[in-house]
Amino acid sequence: MHLNYHFLKYLCPELSLKFTGMRIITCFSQNKDELVIGCANHTGQCYIRANLLPIISCLSFPEEFKRSKKNTVSLFPELIGQIITEIKVFSFERAFKINFDSGDSLVFKLHGTRSNVLYYPKDYQLPASIFRNELKEDKNLQLADIEKHLDLSFDNFQLMEGNASQFLPTLGKIPREWLKSKGYIEADLQTKWRLIQEVLDLLDSPHYAIIKENNEFLLSLLPVQKAVFDTSDPVEASNELFRYKVVIQAFEKEKNQWIRIFEEQKKKTKAYILKTSQKLEELEKEVPPSQVADVLMANLHQIPPGSEAVLLFNFYTQKEEPFKLKKGQTPQKFAETLYRKSKNRKKEIDQLHHNLDEKDKMLSQTMDWIEDLNGIKDFKSLKEFIKSKHLSARQKEKEEQVPYKRFEIEGFEILVGKSAKANDELLRYFAWKDDLWLHAKDVSGSHVVIKYRSGINFPKTVIERAAELAAYYSKNINESLAPVIYTPAKFVRKVKGSPSGAVMVDKESVLMVVPRGPQEN
Repeated sequence: MHLNYHFLKYLCPELSLKFTGMRIITCFSQNKDELVIGCANHTGQCYIRANLLPIISCLSFPEEFKRSKKNTVSLFPELIGQIITEIKVFSFERAFKINFDSGDSLVFKLHGTRSNVLYYPKDYQLPASIFRNELKEDKNLQLADIEKHLDLSFDNFQLMEGNASQFLPTLGKIPREWLKSKGYIEADLQTKWRLIQEVLDLLDSPHYAIIKENNEFLLSLLPVQKAVFDTSDPVEASNELFRYKVVIQAFEKEKNQWIRIFEEQKKKTKAYILKTSQKLEELEKEVPPSQVADVLMANLHQIPPGSEAVLLFNFYTQKEEPFKLKKGQTPQKFAETLYRKSKNRKKEIDQLHHNLDEKDKMLSQTMDWIEDLNGIKDFKSLKEFIKSKHLSARQKEKEEQVPYKRFEIEGFEILVGKSAKANDELLRYFAWKDDLWLHAKDVSGSHVVIKYRSGINFPKTVIERAAELAAYYSKNINESLAPVIYTPAKFVRKVKGSPSGAVMVDKESVLMVVPRGPQEN
C-alpha cells in the first residue's frame, strides 16, 4: 500500500512539514529509473529518492546521498534553485505533487509499472518534461485531470450493488483481501456497507507495518499479526520499506536466483549420473565384440563361404552357440570390424568412467555451494562468494551459448532469436504457452518472446517496445513504419518438415511500429 492514496494522504503532510522552505540544489539519475532530488536549507540537507523500476517502485527520504562521479545525468534543470512551498496528495489518486514558489509543480504519478515524474511549469496543463520518456501517454496527462472525486454515499454504494472495487478503487490489494476474509463477497448489501465503513475506519487510523508475503515486502495500514517492521511514522515506514524492497529484497532475489541455478544443476547432474551409470552397467555386462571375433577366427575352417549365421564352439563359455555374420563380408573382415568395435568400446567405457568421476565432483561441489549460499546473509558476502567462484564469468559464458539475445523492458524479460535455427530452439525450449510471441509480418526475421509474469498483464508499452525490436531484427529494418504480428505463444506451432524459423500462427493481432534497436531509446 506504499503507492496507495490511503498511505499518501498521511505521508504527504509529513513530507510537507519536512521539506517546505527547502531549496532544490540538485536533481539527477545514476541508476535506471531512479530519480534523486537534493534539497537544502540553513539547517541541513534532505533528499527525495524515487525508485520507479517497474518491479520495485518505492520512495525514500534520506538525510544523505552520495552522487556518483560517473554514469550520472542531471535532470529537470528548471527545478534548481526553486523553493518548495507544499507537498500535497491528489484526492483519491496514487499521486502527489510538489509545489514551488515559482508556481511550477512536480508530479509523482505512482502507478506501479507505469510510475513516472512529470514537470508542469506555472499555468501549464500539460507537462513540459517527464522522467520516463517511454511512457508516451504521460505527455498528454492534464494536470487538472489527475485529481479524482468519489461519491462515498450509501446511495452510490447501493447503485453499484456493493462492488467494492468500483465504489472505492483506491482500496488496494491488502484491504480487498481483508474484506474477502470477512466474507464480503457472499454478504448482503447492508453487511457489505458495514465492512466498507469498518475498513475505512482502520485506514483512517493506521499503524504502518512492513510484512513479507510470497518473498515480497509489502506495507500494510491494517492491523497484522506478524510484521518485520512497524511504526507510527509514515516517513520512517517509507524509508524502511525502501530498504527492505531495494536492498534486502534485491539481495534475496539474487541469492535465490543463484540457488535455483545450482539446484537445477544438481538435478541435471544427478540425472546424468543415473543414466550414465545404467549405460555403463549395460556395456560392462555385454559380451565384448573381441570375444566373438576370437571365436570366429579360431573356427574359420568350419564357416562355409557366404554364411550369414553359423553354429560354433565358444571356448569362452564352453558351449556351442549360434553366431551371426555380416552379409557380403568375409568372416575375417567381420572379425576385424569386431576387434575395432571392441577397442572403441573400451575407450567408451573408460570415457564414461571419467565422465562419472567429473560429474561426482561437480555434484559434490554444487551441493557445497548451495549450502554456502544458504548461509549467506548480506550482499557483501554474496558478491565475495560470486567473485571467488568466478560465477559471473561462467554465467556470461553460459548465456552466450543460448539461442537468443536477452533484454529487459519495464521488468519484463524479452528474448530475441539469433538465427532461423535459433528461432526454432527459442520457440521449442524457451517459450511457454502464456508468453507473448511477436514477429515482423510477412518478412523473415527474429522470433521475439515476452516472458509472462504471473498475475500481470503485458503493458502496452512493453508490447510496443518488443514489436519495435521484432521489426528491427527483420528485413523491415529500414522501413519507416513496419507491421508486427503478436499472439500468445500457445497459438504458434512448428509444422513438421517446414524450413528453420517457419511457423504456423492460428490467431494474431497486428501492430504498426517504427523499427528500433536496443540502443535507440
